[in-house]
Amino acid sequence: MPVVFFGHGSPANAIEDNEATRAWHDIAGSIQRPRAILSISAHWYTHGSAVTAMEKPDTIHDFGGPFPAPLFDVQYPAPGDPGLAQRVSELLAPFPVQMDQSWGLDHGTWSVLVNAYPEAEIPVVQLSLDLDRPLDGHYALGQRLRPLRREGILIMGSGNIVHNLALMDWSNPGATPFDWAVRFNNMIKEHILDNNPQGIWEFQRHGRDAMLAVPSAEHLCPLLYTLGAREDSDTIRVETDFIFNKSLSMTSVVFDTGNRI
Repeated sequence: MPVVFFGHGSPANAIEDNEATRAWHDIAGSIQRPRAILSISAHWYTHGSAVTAMEKPDTIHDFGGPFPAPLFDVQYPAPGDPGLAQRVSELLAPFPVQMDQSWGLDHGTWSVLVNAYPEAEIPVVQLSLDLDRPLDGHYALGQRLRPLRREGILIMGSGNIVHNLALMDWSNPGATPFDWAVRFNNMIKEHILDNNPQGIWEFQRHGRDAMLAVPSAEHLCPLLYTLGAREDSDTIRVETDFIFNKSLSMTSVVFDTGNRI
């Protein structure tokens, strides 16, 4: 299976028809149908690692604010996969993984999947971000998850390379992006294409651009998992490569060997 990093942007993408949501649908249509999906979302972080292990995960509306009322009615009733949750725990050993029965699917996962796989028939499991782990440790966990690709599992990270909500122009999605947002997004893309993950987990070396683009690292962490799971033979497709609202990067990346099981 390929590995995909989705720049998920606003939760409202779940009910909108735009360049990003159409690209997510096209990405899903371009790859082999997965047996199950393991999602690493920017919106679930815990002390230590945790994985959703229930048969029927809830759709979590984990956001507030002036979003359209229909967004709060969206449900993504995909089944869970306790067996996959256990397999993830095995792969991450000796690091302990909590089998979680309470979280479900947050909007970092379902706002993408409702466009990519709208039928909601493919089992979905979420892996949390460990707050106690350094950035290179998230990359290392992604490396441990790599065998799932040969087991029919789509590993997806869901976050944003540039994610500064405080400086967003909420009224104008198509506004010209900040110069610093463009520079930082391009720098991270270069590190992806050059297979230089260290340049990403050391992003703070880029000074003011990094401080503005990544006020906190949780939206960048899912990218590190996908980079850890990449294979040397993967081809790389950069999708939806633009910035919404001046400071929200929608860049998505597909890593695909082209080999099929």
